[in-house]
Amino acid sequence: MTISSSLNAGVAGLAANASRLSTISDNIANSNTFGYKRAETGFHSMVISNGTGTYSAGGVRVTSQRLIDQAGSLVTTANSTDLAVRGRGFLPVTTSAAIGDNTGDDFPFRLATTGSFRTDAQGHLVTETGMVLLGWPANADGTVSTYPRDTSDGLEPIQINVNQFAGEPTTRMNLGVNLPATDTESDASGEPLELSVEYFDNLGTSQNVAVTFTPTVPATGSSNEWTMVLSDSASGGAVIGEYVLEFDDSRASGGTLNSVTTTSGGAYDPATGTFSVNVAGGPIDITIGGLNEGTGLTQLSDSFAPTQISKDGSPIGNMTSVDVDANGFVQATFDIGITRTVYQIPLVDLPNPNGLQALDNQTYQTTRDSGSFFLWDAADGPTGDIVGYALEESATDVAGELTQLIQTQRAYSSNAKVIQTVDEMLQETTNIKR
Repeated sequence: MTISSSLNAGVAGLAANASRLSTISDNIANSNTFGYKRAETGFHSMVISNGTGTYSAGGVRVTSQRLIDQAGSLVTTANSTDLAVRGRGFLPVTTSAAIGDNTGDDFPFRLATTGSFRTDAQGHLVTETGMVLLGWPANADGTVSTYPRDTSDGLEPIQINVNQFAGEPTTRMNLGVNLPATDTESDASGEPLELSVEYFDNLGTSQNVAVTFTPTVPATGSSNEWTMVLSDSASGGAVIGEYVLEFDDSRASGGTLNSVTTTSGGAYDPATGTFSVNVAGGPIDITIGGLNEGTGLTQLSDSFAPTQISKDGSPIGNMTSVDVDANGFVQATFDIGITRTVYQIPLVDLPNPNGLQALDNQTYQTTRDSGSFFLWDAADGPTGDIVGYALEESATDVAGELTQLIQTQRAYSSNAKVIQTVDEMLQETTNIKR
């Protein structure tokens, strides 16, 4: 019984070290695989109850696990959509085969810590091994709606249309103009002064607001008063606002607005120096300056000159690049200088990352042992952030694996020696009969 148990223990030792050799060889083979998580084999003794004065070898059993929570170092790349998670969390991905076969939104949910994503023929961000990046789509204004965080139902394959056009309508305008004080004197001609300011409508088309300043010419002296009329080219030249401007001529505040009277259009707010007018595409807030501030509209000297005219909005432009920031927002940049959020990539966190089931191509699947997942904003809660232009190196330490390889080889040889010794002892036992 004791000799047989020694033989069984030796056989178990050979099998255990063979399993350890398998994990070591796998780790070394994937030492240059981006995102690879090293596997580890552990030995556990088995004890058989023994009688008095005897001992039976129970042998050893082996368990293997992949250390998914151990991250490799990050290396920089030249591709903006090479992504790596710095810290805790996983990128949500799915398979390109599932996208091709599935017309609905039910895609297999996979996890990854890094990936070199590039657009395919359909514009999906996909790796060379066919893993497609998932994210929440942004609204037209760049905001991301609220999605459930305990399910992957709201996630969509990220699709970048490299031929996409974008523009931004004008919603704000600053009007800084100096009006000639001499035009409000009694001997002035009273000719109106005209100014045209470009804006962009909701389709990115160039339109303009025509501004006409008509001085009030008094019988004697100076009136310091102007009538400002605004009309919209997109509305067929219709008047969208009319205001009576009175300027101060005192020593302390000469040339600044003293009062603004609204005839039509949005009411003037003296606190902000702004009023709102409705063009064909919607409202535009126009700032002419506050009362007695000296900014915006002024009345000085005898020259008519725009001093500061600015606006937001932009014409239609082509997409030139795509980047992912640390918070997981996918930003599309256009050649007209605007940047727009098109997707948000959440980070997936679980109580036990090592309980995930490892799949091909450095991806993982949730299991009962991994626990329930939650979708966090990157760099929020327990999760780390997302690094663009970077990939995560293999977590394999080649020097350490080679050291373990030597130990495993010696242990295997020792167990083989035990079996050889038991064989010799059994041979001696059979020789007793001779």
